[in-house]
Amino acid sequence: MFNAFERKIAARYLRARRGERFVSVIAIFSLVGIALGVATLIIVMSVMNGFRQELLSQILGLNGDIGVYGAGVPLNNYDEMAAKIRNIKGVTGAFPISQGEVLMSGPQGGATGGIARGITPAGLEQLPTVSKHVIAGSLENLKGGDSIAIGGVLAQQFNLSIGSQISLILPQGKATVIGTIPSIQSFKVVAIFQTGMQQYDSSFVFLPLQAAQTLFQQNGTASQIQVFVKNPDNDTAVKQAIVNEFPNVPLNIQDWKQNNNSFLAAVTVERNVMFLILTLIIIVAAFNVISSLIMMVKDKAKDIAILRTMGASSGSIMRIFLMAGASVGVLGTLIGFVLGVLFCEHINQIRLFIQGLTGQQLFNPTIYYLESLPAKLDWREVTEVIVMSLVLSVLATIYPSWRAAKIDPVETLRSE
Repeated sequence: MFNAFERKIAARYLRARRGERFVSVIAIFSLVGIALGVATLIIVMSVMNGFRQELLSQILGLNGDIGVYGAGVPLNNYDEMAAKIRNIKGVTGAFPISQGEVLMSGPQGGATGGIARGITPAGLEQLPTVSKHVIAGSLENLKGGDSIAIGGVLAQQFNLSIGSQISLILPQGKATVIGTIPSIQSFKVVAIFQTGMQQYDSSFVFLPLQAAQTLFQQNGTASQIQVFVKNPDNDTAVKQAIVNEFPNVPLNIQDWKQNNNSFLAAVTVERNVMFLILTLIIIVAAFNVISSLIMMVKDKAKDIAILRTMGASSGSIMRIFLMAGASVGVLGTLIGFVLGVLFCEHINQIRLFIQGLTGQQLFNPTIYYLESLPAKLDWREVTEVIVMSLVLSVLATIYPSWRAAKIDPVETLRSE
């Protein structure tokens, strides 16, 4: 497409010579702008992908993919229902839970709100976020009527260790002849887990199923049945199969997308907005390419006229400037791609280095719920960013190149 003569002239025009420094500086700024735009876009999109994946893995690691609730009535035959659901194609696990809100208090005073969840040993094994992150004690000891597993942040808050006592207070209390009195029950800590998600480690506690049923006065019933499936993104068939399995039982079935709809919608909107905002960096850099090429065309008008009189066609002149401008965009895109990928691969090391220099915490887990800064490269998105940058860079060169091709050599040389 481009012959050796055109490539040689384009390369010469890109090299700064005496009296042409200003045009070269603008071209350098254009290259830097495109590189920073591409790198920033890759980094931000990857971090948001990492946030979404990490939070969803934590959420799905503590909750089932599908929740089966009684529609206005408690779930009575929950063991039988769970057994039937486990036989449905695509289901990897199903277990009942008894759950409610409680006020938690330590032996040395202080209190905080949280959620107590009663669960079977088999069900707890289905929760890798908890079962694989026990830092003290053992979940095998979670049995009987007074044992409890708590998060590491909660243990630190109340200065608890294995064998310590923690009290759970129900907000609704018990009705007696002298009025409603708080329902308080003490439990012995037998396991401490650290999921890495601040919200869970500070507010979730796990009890044996029967102990939770007694605490919440739900004897013989369950709050819900949590269902795990092979493909969480395509669980419609499983939901319909559950409905067909219990045609006479009023059920309310919700999947993880419905339970986290507001979170998913917020992440999607933020990603789209950030993509549009950061694309403006590349667009501004593309305009710099236009301005530098226009100035180059004006500066090289005499050279263009001489080339035309020597036999160069208008198409050849246009290709020379297309090549000169596009090379800035291609090189800037390549540099931005390399910087973006390297930054994403070492993002936590960079964060720790900056924290060490500034002495400030850049990523507070109490705000973002995660203890590390995640980044997940989506190569499809990276490809889209690269293609967009290259297209904008090429489009930016069309008008200045067309102007160069339309220069009249006779008029130009006559004015010299």
